[in-house]
Amino acid sequence: MPMWDSQDVPCGSITKEVADEEDTYDYLLGKDTSYAKTMRQPWVMGMQQEVERLKERFHEQEKLLRECEALKGQVRMLLMRVAELEKRNLPVSN
Repeated sequence: MPMWDSQDVPCGSITKEVADEEDTYDYLLGKDTSYAKTMRQPWVMGMQQEVERLKERFHEQEKLLRECEALKGQVRMLLMRVAELEKRNLPVSN
């Protein structure tokens, strides 16, 4: 009997709910040698880079959203001003 519970995922694979003791530090190269414990496997570095890339993209999108909201406010203000000028029957200047 395995020491972990599994759960089906959409791709048909399984996920580990509880890791075995020996799997806990499996992401380190040379886990038996002291000099290699700080070296990470390429997939760990790749995941870290992907997370950083997604964080940067998120912050860019957040900035664009704030700018978009500011522009919406300016458009509303201009539309109200145009409506006010039209009520007065004043010519709208460019």
